[in-house]
Amino acid sequence: MRLRLALVTALMVTGLAALPARAQISDDVVRIGVLNDQTGLYADLGGPGSVVAAKMAVEDFGGKVLGKPIEIVSGDHQNKSDVGAAIAREWFDVGKVDMAIGFDHSAVALAVSQLAAEKNRIAIAGAVGSTAFTGKSCTPLEASWIYDSYALTTSLAKAVVAEGHDSWFFLTVDYTFGHSLEADASAAVKAAGGKVLGSVRHPLNTADFSSYLLQAQASGAKVVAFANGGGDMVNATKQANEFGLTKNQNIVSLLVFISDVHSMQLQAAQGLKFVTAFYWDRNEETRSWSKRFFEKFGRMPTMPQAAVYSAITHYLGAIAAAGTDEAKAVMAKMRERPVNDFYVKNGHLRADGRLVHDMYLAQVKTPAESRGPWDYYKILSTIPGDQAFRSLADGGCPLVR
Repeated sequence: MRLRLALVTALMVTGLAALPARAQISDDVVRIGVLNDQTGLYADLGGPGSVVAAKMAVEDFGGKVLGKPIEIVSGDHQNKSDVGAAIAREWFDVGKVDMAIGFDHSAVALAVSQLAAEKNRIAIAGAVGSTAFTGKSCTPLEASWIYDSYALTTSLAKAVVAEGHDSWFFLTVDYTFGHSLEADASAAVKAAGGKVLGSVRHPLNTADFSSYLLQAQASGAKVVAFANGGGDMVNATKQANEFGLTKNQNIVSLLVFISDVHSMQLQAAQGLKFVTAFYWDRNEETRSWSKRFFEKFGRMPTMPQAAVYSAITHYLGAIAAAGTDEAKAVMAKMRERPVNDFYVKNGHLRADGRLVHDMYLAQVKTPAESRGPWDYYKILSTIPGDQAFRSLADGGCPLVR
């Protein structure tokens, strides 16, 4: 009798051990916060469009994960790190937000990622250029889904210097993102045999670039490189054309979004070479998703908007695989599982938070080459992920041993 009881008990224990752990979703809801510039100079590249992309990802996932609903909230950080951190703190402490995504501003991203790690939440950066995010300031609960200043500048600088444009002058936005762009581009120019003749820095959201452009013109550099983005890049490019810089100097933008080109129009933007992570018209898969986005938002998606959809889809899949929304368990699954969607093929998330994927060297078409609205890019070449991004060993992330 005792032997029989022991066998039954052993079978029960074995059976219980074989059952999957019951799904654990905190607060019975998975809540995702899209935090970016909703109204200012970076709103076109992410902004409300990223919220649309986030909601598309949730809808396509079925609206639930592990039987629990998924909610999207959004906030406007106004391009201020203290505002962004305050919103994120309230989300994590009161709003029970499990993951914050977007940022599209390096200083905000750095502040929120540190807070997320402290609160055991996940932070996923979109358009964030600072290499410190996955370098010296990396955390175990973050990811960077699009680019950094190394990826944006290294291949571009090599290509431009190889064409004989070997003297550079930088016009740089004066905060972490711009400094990182200029530093990485300068290193790439020098490594390719070129030289940097100087630089000038401007405040974020500058309206009048005349004094900065005059300094660039006076430098005599073959290349004037804009180390800025969004509205600053658009205004600088338009005014450079008005000043006639393009007659004797080459204008290079270290960061271009399709929303920038649409704002400037092809006449002003034509010929710009740059590195990008996404273009809506690259293949049938990108076209199919982008046309769905266009139906909802009335504009073709930027790379940050496409990346928000990709990252949220991967995050939700990781929750399903982990059986929980606990941050460390989810992040482990995000690193373990490859990223394969319309945005990225065979992408993988490294220990430092960098999503490694192919990038593309592109050029803005001339008005004659364009077939119509939003037909703006020529893809010149593909840059494999292991070449596009700096190596794990070179990043300086303290998590990497």
